Amino acid sequence: MRALFIGGIKSGKSKNAEIYTLKHSKNKPLYLATTEFFDQEMQDKVHRHKEQRGDAFETLEEALYLASALENKTSIVLIECMSMWINNMLYHEKSEEEMMREIEKLSKLKQNLVFVINDVSQGVVSDNALVRKFVEINGRIAQILASRCDEVYNTIAGIPVKIK
Repeated sequence: MRALFIGGIKSGKSKNAEIYTLKHSKNKPLYLATTEFFDQEMQDKVHRHKEQRGDAFETLEEALYLASALENKTSIVLIECMSMWINNMLYHEKSEEEMMREIEKLSKLKQNLVFVINDVSQGVVSDNALVRKFVEINGRIAQILASRCDEVYNTIAGIPVKIK
């Protein structure tokens, strides 16, 4: 089983992905946190997410190499968030080809996966080249994940709407 939760920033996609993961879990699920702590604002956001999920999940932190972090895991995995992972990969000067190879490795894993990704496609075109690159890669990866997931939910104002 594979599921994708996509939505705008602060749309409620993470909370809905957590509820979905817990509902489909036979044992304590794994929460794969991808966020790196670049500043205090990100640390505060991560702290709020940790409080939100409490001790319902086992947490694993990995910013770059997601598939290898999950190789020997057997429980359902919530990967939060693919957009932050893309950000990390760009920050660490990884190529788009490296990102696509990692997506392929994730696709080959046996365990059930729930992905969270931001929908950044509805904004204006930035004058910043790095932002444009991020939006382009994020959009391509969202499309790949959606095509490989059994279920896809678009979250708007906290409401998950099943689109696949």
